[in-house]
Amino acid sequence: MVGITSYGGYIPWYRMERMTAYKAMGWLNPAAILPGERSIANYDEDSVTMAVAAARDCLKGIDKKKKIDGLYIATTTSPYRQREGAGIIGTALSLQPSIRTADFTDSTKAGTGAILSAYDAIKAGSAKNILVCASDLRKELAGGYQEQLYGDSAAALLLGDTDVIASIEGSYSISYDFSDSWRADFDEFERAWEDRWRRDEGYEKQLTESIAGLLTKYKLNIKDFAKIVIACHFERAGVAIATKLGADPSRVQDSMMRTMGDSGAGYPLVLLVAALEEAKPGDKILVVSYGNGSDALFLQVTDQIEKVRDNKGIKKWLARKKMLDNYDKYLAFREEIPMDKGFRGEESSSTQISALWRGRKSFLGLWGSRCKKCGTPIYPIQRVCVNPDCGAIDEMEDYCFADRKGTLFTYTADLLAYSINPPAIYGVLDFEGGGRFWFDIADCAPESLKVGMPMEMTFRIKYVEHGRGVSTYSWKAAPVME
Repeated sequence: MVGITSYGGYIPWYRMERMTAYKAMGWLNPAAILPGERSIANYDEDSVTMAVAAARDCLKGIDKKKKIDGLYIATTTSPYRQREGAGIIGTALSLQPSIRTADFTDSTKAGTGAILSAYDAIKAGSAKNILVCASDLRKELAGGYQEQLYGDSAAALLLGDTDVIASIEGSYSISYDFSDSWRADFDEFERAWEDRWRRDEGYEKQLTESIAGLLTKYKLNIKDFAKIVIACHFERAGVAIATKLGADPSRVQDSMMRTMGDSGAGYPLVLLVAALEEAKPGDKILVVSYGNGSDALFLQVTDQIEKVRDNKGIKKWLARKKMLDNYDKYLAFREEIPMDKGFRGEESSSTQISALWRGRKSFLGLWGSRCKKCGTPIYPIQRVCVNPDCGAIDEMEDYCFADRKGTLFTYTADLLAYSINPPAIYGVLDFEGGGRFWFDIADCAPESLKVGMPMEMTFRIKYVEHGRGVSTYSWKAAPVME
């Protein structure tokens, strides 16, 4: 039996009411505004960092080094044209370098495509456990309709053949060179054709074809499914497609368009994780993606589903939010308006690629050292023990801080240091089990911080050198999600 063995999700801290954008642009026709809010990635997040967050949730309690032998990332918004996102994610997760990695891109159905490829590899015996991440952070033209529709999020699924929580029982795929939305190599923003074309000729016809094809192939009735996951940002159209095929509308998974938005390649997987959070053993789940065709997947939930109920999934991330009521700040996060960095924000030197490579365990994996003589943990990696009662030299072993929680020893909110989202907040953490270091602090208001409060690590962008096309990643601290 091959299927999903664990799941994880991620939705950024910030949300924005759709009315906020329309008020800023001076368009106040309520009939033109999609109700609710959308998720907004912070200025130091991208499709890679969100995938890491979802993957860490998915891999909670799992021996990553021993169990994972493959990693796929699906995204249409990789920060690089030529640099493997899966390689960055694997390093941040401290996976073995001997794993198989691949990036799936160029279509919003890339997430389900990655799942099917992982399934085939495991079924064929060329891998045992493959981590599939799907994430997108799409830039939209200010005040446009896509700005309303889209949201930022990520999901991760671990596929394997033991302890399966939802088996993959079958699939049916169609592929069309259908142009309803696209982005050329020189485009910063996505382009789209007329909305009715996208809905009527795209979603309604292609999703109906893929669902009907799966039902026929496996001699199923749509009423057999307890959950129907349709990645369609036209809320009524998604329900109408299922209803026309004979489904009970109450079984169609909430599209989350009013709480998050369409997250591209991540969208069907995010909705699937939300469905799995509520699923019961024996439930059949239908998952349908869209993008130059469609993939339809047939899953069945097992009694192992209970073992992952403590994962953050989607519900816990949805409950943790901060409303962004400043539209200009949103545009600054998206780098759609130029920001004056001031003299304190100017970079004095370029990133040294060779130095980043040599220090990748510390920078990307948050590895330090632990003294084998006295047990003192130290970050970053050191040769000499800092314990004054020890002082051992070259008696160190590798020690990872990324999954360890800590407490806030001291902090400051700095209005002089440059930040797109001032003030710049940073502080010193004391890690559980020992070790102390200072980090930037993310996803919190200064007034919410207190000395001694629990903190955890989050993988983020440190800075981007646009002139050289280099994104530098590192770790920041954030308050522990309650």
